[in-house]
Amino acid sequence: MAMLRPHHDGSPLYVSNDAPALGDTVAVRLRVPSGYGPLRAVRTRSNPDHEPEWTDAVLLGSADGWDWFQAPVHVRNPRHGYRFVLLHEDGRVEWLNQTGIHTGETLDAEDFALVANPAPPAWLHHSVLYQVFPDRFARSADADRQPTPDWAIPASWDDPVDSVVPGRSQQFYGGDLPGVREHLDHLVELGVDLLYLTPVFPAGSNHRYDAASFDEIDPLLGGEDAYIELIQAAHARGIRVIGDLTSNHSGDRHEWFRQAHGHPGAETESFYYFTDAGNTTYESWLGTPTLPKFDWSSQALRERFITGEDSVVAKWLKPPYGIDGWRIDVANMTGRLGAVDLNAEVRQLLRETVRAINPDAIVLGESTNDAASDLQGDGWDGAMTYPAFTRPVWGWLSEPTGTPYLAYDGEQVSEPWFFTQPIGGIPRYTAREFADAVTRFTAGIPWRVRLGNMQPLDTHDTARFATNAAPGTLPVAVGLSMTLPGLPVIFAGDEFGLTGADGESSRTPMPWARQEEPELKSVFEMYRSLVGLRRSHEVLATGGMRWLHVDDDTVVFVRESAEQSVLVLATRGGADVELEPGLLTGAADAEELYGSATLAVASDGAVALAADGPSFAAWLLPGIRVPAA
Repeated sequence: MAMLRPHHDGSPLYVSNDAPALGDTVAVRLRVPSGYGPLRAVRTRSNPDHEPEWTDAVLLGSADGWDWFQAPVHVRNPRHGYRFVLLHEDGRVEWLNQTGIHTGETLDAEDFALVANPAPPAWLHHSVLYQVFPDRFARSADADRQPTPDWAIPASWDDPVDSVVPGRSQQFYGGDLPGVREHLDHLVELGVDLLYLTPVFPAGSNHRYDAASFDEIDPLLGGEDAYIELIQAAHARGIRVIGDLTSNHSGDRHEWFRQAHGHPGAETESFYYFTDAGNTTYESWLGTPTLPKFDWSSQALRERFITGEDSVVAKWLKPPYGIDGWRIDVANMTGRLGAVDLNAEVRQLLRETVRAINPDAIVLGESTNDAASDLQGDGWDGAMTYPAFTRPVWGWLSEPTGTPYLAYDGEQVSEPWFFTQPIGGIPRYTAREFADAVTRFTAGIPWRVRLGNMQPLDTHDTARFATNAAPGTLPVAVGLSMTLPGLPVIFAGDEFGLTGADGESSRTPMPWARQEEPELKSVFEMYRSLVGLRRSHEVLATGGMRWLHVDDDTVVFVRESAEQSVLVLATRGGADVELEPGLLTGAADAEELYGSATLAVASDGAVALAADGPSFAAWLLPGIRVPAA
């Protein structure tokens, strides 16, 4: 599929200021292949206050076979959408938005968008995130001195994960925070620089999403001293640390809930949705009684949780702890119940509080399905979301095995796990369908927010990608996570090729005793190389992106900036691709960065790319020349 067509995205090549204030004017640039037309005019169309506004673009000049146009956009709203309209001399009209070029009018929801809210710290977009589930990461010697909790089913480190009730939430391996600290050099060697810990508060489960308190660190993990020491040791190595907070619910052991449960008129009664006069029945997360749901209409809850000087959100951002932000669990359901929708208020309060305490801290929200409506830059700096990358890459690069897994009700099921969707297992996607899904689920999200969206192959809530990866495709998937726009995520153990058939059995203890085995070492080295690729090239963090070629087996795209570009090829079945002349600038100077694919440039400027079998390859190219304004 030829893709020599006009292009714009939210990167610095095309947008003069991605963090404007209301009332600012931003220069936006459009890149058009020379000879595309002729064009009578190029304009932007915005929709401030839901009333269209137009500006005219001027031709800046030409460079390397491209004409560059520039237009002013006046930022009127906190999320200010805009698109380009191209008027051809023959009367044709084309519209360009985040889904591409169209001959008919397009949706406002898919416009490019500027965000006039405080920008996240720049470090977010340059990070590679490493997720740790504390119970399964590492046991220190201190862990052996802790008593086994009343809810726990003790397990040895080499025991298989029990994914059915009661073991799924009560099997206890005893990993702790000193154990994490002892293995920070592993993170340094891998090259990651952002550590995300799932909850560390006291709870009645191994996952700790049922917090019994938000004001202390679970003694089973080593307590507050161990938390402080871990954060300090991580910071000393250049690794930031974010926590995990449940804004949708607490546990039923939580002090707030126990104070109010069965006690009408209690101080914390308003924190929850009690549904009877005696405060004995209540709303909970998906009907799970151990997870009573918060009622965010309560001003007292807002103060205790977010806005107060000593609130939960504030406490752990301040000294002596100093975490670098929060990942908010079940962010999509927070503040929402039937006719009630306070989600925007809560996420905005969270961001305001976090930024007021530490302007260099981040807030990421969990929104596992289509997250566009919540990701407009007014709260979350990005999200843990699956349809824009994770599920499509599974559909393309997995090879369903039919291996049984144990479902939530304990019944044997003969289809592979696919994000709890009852669709008969993992769907089969082509590379074209993968690219279409990436475009479709990012089209409604401002570019700046998209760069903060987490891009995991898997997490503690999913099966592990390697479980069903087609032979040879693991480097392809990891490479895509590191090179597409977004925040790469590694779930601890992925770098050793661990498997797990569903979101419980993936919570596998780290195989520290086997890490030098050749098979594990080989996977680790592949991960380390691709993390290094990401972190060595600024353009992979903030550069623009153009799809250059898509067919059923292969995608080719380029990340671009004024300083450098990186060309990427990813294929499942092998590639034999020719990019037409003019599509790619600077290919004659390409420097191989990763992989064994071949690149050849013809005398007319066409670029031939070839690879045998599943392959991921990347090349460094010169930066893009933009005519001066």
